[in-house]
Amino acid sequence: MSTSTLVVDADHDQPRSADRKVVDVAVGVLIDRMGAYLLTSRPPGKVYAGYWEFPGGKLEDGETVELALRRELQEEIGVTIGAVQLWRQSLVDYPHALVRLHFCKVREWTGELQMREGQQFVWERLPVRCAPVLAGTVPVLEWLAAEQDA
Repeated sequence: MSTSTLVVDADHDQPRSADRKVVDVAVGVLIDRMGAYLLTSRPPGKVYAGYWEFPGGKLEDGETVELALRRELQEEIGVTIGAVQLWRQSLVDYPHALVRLHFCKVREWTGELQMREGQQFVWERLPVRCAPVLAGTVPVLEWLAAEQDA
């Protein structure tokens, strides 16, 4: 699968190092029975705080995407997920990090949503109303829209 790179907030006077380490992140696209998607805001104190994204987090050493997603969603929002469908990848070059996002569709989970990091959540349909949306989330919304139109 070819992966293009999305460059975010580029400052052409400050080129980014070509040898930055890629940070792998597992991202859950939770889809409820009515077809709505769960978006969460980035917590206070984090880069891009208040921007909306799909929940997830960094892979730890030795973790698969699925294991990282299960751990992160339990830690961050208090749910235990069922089946995970590995879906798409995207490489996003933010000023603070080069991130490879591994997007997974999740349609089954147990537990009540608990925003354990002070974030907000919303169930959205396309087009989403929450703003601002994190740059790395925009392509996902486009992919979901393309699937709806197919």
